[in-house]
Amino acid sequence: MTDETKKEEEKKEEPKAEEPKVEAPAKDVNPKLAKLIEEVEKLTVLELNDLVKAMEVKFGVSASMPVAAAGGAGAEEEDAGSATKDIEIKTAGDQKIQVIKVLREALGVGLKEAKDLVDAAPKVIKEGVAKEEAEELKAKLEGAGATVELK
Repeated sequence: MTDETKKEEEKKEEPKAEEPKVEAPAKDVNPKLAKLIEEVEKLTVLELNDLVKAMEVKFGVSASMPVAAAGGAGAEEEDAGSATKDIEIKTAGDQKIQVIKVLREALGVGLKEAKDLVDAAPKVIKEGVAKEEAEELKAKLEGAGATVELK
């Protein structure tokens, strides 16, 4: 056998990667929406993430899951302790870059937006946040060197 025939046989033996099967949109879907769905299917995960963020900004909404309160005595207890808080950054401290990184991650903003928030201190960076989430973000920011107050 020649080298060329060996290579050809190896190519034949290699399993071909199959593309994942994607179901076509239901027939009762508006054709305009079906076309949009097809375009979204072609996006990478990073592009989808950017799309979601852009839509959140454009329409002033959040794609995060709403938290439903459980019924019974536990719900009453949680309602009393889960007042919403505003998170105010007082100072960025000595590690300004670390604080900017935490803000970018926590708020889903770009580098410039996070830097502007840090430079504008003292400033409320997030309003109407659940108490638990506010305390968690406060801990992260303080761990990065910022001074933070919950209102």
